[in-house]
Amino acid sequence: MATRQQARQQAASAAARRRKGKRTVSEGIAHVRATFNNTTVTITDPKGNVVTWASAGSVGFKGSRKGTPFAAQVAAERAARMAMDMGMRTVSVLIKGPGAGRESAVRALGAAGFQITSIRDVTPIPHNGCRPPKKRRV
Repeated sequence: MATRQQARQQAASAAARRRKGKRTVSEGIAHVRATFNNTTVTITDPKGNVVTWASAGSVGFKGSRKGTPFAAQVAAERAARMAMDMGMRTVSVLIKGPGAGRESAVRALGAAGFQITSIRDVTPIPHNGCRPPKKRRV
């Protein structure tokens, strides 16, 4: 009975080691999601599997500072550094959203050493779907 349990544990630990092993991916896709409140940079392989990600909140910004271009730049640099450690060199960038961090995130990805092959705006545009939020009276 104990041997069967030991065999199961060894198989589980071997599978975990296989999963956690460093992947080497030479090219990928950088998804930049820039909202008014935050900016998220997710770097995937060409199939869409997430390699690494970072957001303005995850790099230490809180509250309204998460929506700033500088926070987007720092988040993009963090994601790019982690992806380059895994061997990624070229990315194509997909930008989604109207936020302030759009351009600064793309600039930071280029400055980090990535060769950017293409930049596409994939912001969803409604064909008159949901009613937008009311206009602010400041």
